[in-house]
Amino acid sequence: MKSVFFIVGPTASGKSELAADVAVNCDAEVVSADAFQIYRGLPILTAQPDEATLRKVPHHLVGSVSPNEEMSAAKFREMAVAAIAEINRRGKIALVVGGSGLYLKSLTHGLAALPAVDAKLRAQLNALSLDELNARLAAVDPFGAEKIDRQNKRRLVRALEIFVQTNAPASVQRREWNDEATGAHGVFVFRERAELYSRIDRRVEAMFRDGVAGEVAHAGELSKTAEKTLGLGQVRQMLEGEITSSECIAEMQRATRRYAKRQLTWFRRQPIFEALNLSLLKDHAAAVDWILQKVLSFAHPLND
Repeated sequence: MKSVFFIVGPTASGKSELAADVAVNCDAEVVSADAFQIYRGLPILTAQPDEATLRKVPHHLVGSVSPNEEMSAAKFREMAVAAIAEINRRGKIALVVGGSGLYLKSLTHGLAALPAVDAKLRAQLNALSLDELNARLAAVDPFGAEKIDRQNKRRLVRALEIFVQTNAPASVQRREWNDEATGAHGVFVFRERAELYSRIDRRVEAMFRDGVAGEVAHAGELSKTAEKTLGLGQVRQMLEGEITSSECIAEMQRATRRYAKRQLTWFRRQPIFEALNLSLLKDHAAAVDWILQKVLSFAHPLND
């Protein structure tokens, strides 16, 4: 992937603005790796790049999927690989930008050849309680049971599906895939926690000034994956009169800070990219220049 450069990091770290300005200076195009910005109809809630940023350079996989369509790492990989190939055919570098760990890893490490969904088996597993699912997983895949989110029914069901269909623990199959990186190049951008949390709080407040409540009210039917969009549940609670607007803002800020903390932990456990603490740099221009030099130092002509 010598014609692909990754800019990854937690939400509200400033990736989108940095990527657009870097792309302008190296004739690149941006491919979003955000699990929720990929959906149409929720640009405010998903913090999609604003119009000024989108106009700077071509952006791919931003607002490109219907909100009632299910997404997965496999679907994302297929779409992203096609976008990257198109960009490379034009002799340009693709900047993959985002914070959705599994989507990014589907590109940097590839995807395991896991079995397709068996609708009957999935229905049987979905009928079980969380406690039953956790007990079954612990019995057949102790390592996976220790690592998995025990409150995430979808992941528990999928892990058990993989075991039943392959007679091998999902954690073992995924470790085999995860250990084989593709030589990806990129940077992991982050900020000191206090600064990042302040940026998150301001972003949520701006969402309400920009009309996120009306956006959610008119969102229509959403797929199961789109339903997981950060802040969606809180805004719906406010619209239904269950919480006040100030309570909604505070809850969204807390939820987003927790999400950013999980992202930071995840990226620090995936040390394939050079880390850049944006809090230590003078300003946005300095960060753009630092990343630009990294892009230019790795890039080679496509016909090499």
